[in-house]
Amino acid sequence: MYKSMALLKCKPELTREQFIDYYETRHAPLICALLPEVCGYRRNFIHSEGAFLNPGAATRDYDVITELWFADRAAYEAAMERCANPETARRIAEDEEQFLDRSCTRMFVVDEHISTLSR
Repeated sequence: MYKSMALLKCKPELTREQFIDYYETRHAPLICALLPEVCGYRRNFIHSEGAFLNPGAATRDYDVITELWFADRAAYEAAMERCANPETARRIAEDEEQFLDRSCTRMFVVDEHISTLSR
């Protein structure tokens, strides 16, 4: 599997509930329709309460951690090529403008390591 993660910020005028609703009912289905190479898609919405932040740490500037899985690097690259298509890029950008502060978006490709826990 090949994985990317994005740190995304909600537009300030939206409530948490509006943000989650738009992401789940509009944006996620759009991404699934436009990028068939995605084989796994998870959104992790941040809860402010209960968070731990070391003294001096930067303020959190994202509201969701999004994970996208691809079968392999070739599938990821195919999806990125599709995103570079002007029509696809326009559709994604226009939709993101509805609920994201796009100036804060950060996306990474990551190596995922999973621990097997024995208890």
